[in-house]
Amino acid sequence: MSSCTEPSGYRISRDDGASDAIAGRCFATYEEAYAVLERYYADLCCSDDREYYRIELLNPA
Repeated sequence: MSSCTEPSGYRISRDDGASDAIAGRCFATYEEAYAVLERYYADLCCSDDREYYRIELLNPA
């Protein structure tokens, strides 16, 4: 994981635009970001009380 000041990579964002411990984190690869979300969602079996995230490409060409 690295800061979002890098010119490329992937960022996790919440669908509602809010910030938290996961949203705003940046990664060099999609797979690294996906692994974080996979661990988060694995802990929430069938719960409606969860946040929804997306993985966004930084600086798409």
